[in-house]
Amino acid sequence: MSTATPEEAAAIVAAIERFMRATAPPASSAPAPPDAWHATAILEGVSRDPWTGTHDPWTDASLSLP
Repeated sequence: MSTATPEEAAAIVAAIERFMRATAPPASSAPAPPDAWHATAILEGVSRDPWTGTHDPWTDASLSLP
């Protein structure tokens, strides 16, 4: 088995790069930024449904000390 010459190696790399460019998926556009209400809700930690059954230990009166 013989080794490839530098010219042969460069040709192989060029062919692989050409193949990768030809078969790559098209670049996608950047996603749209969230609307202001959604961004504010995320920053404030607001959920859509306040009655989900989860309890906040800092404000839940049933978990207060005697």
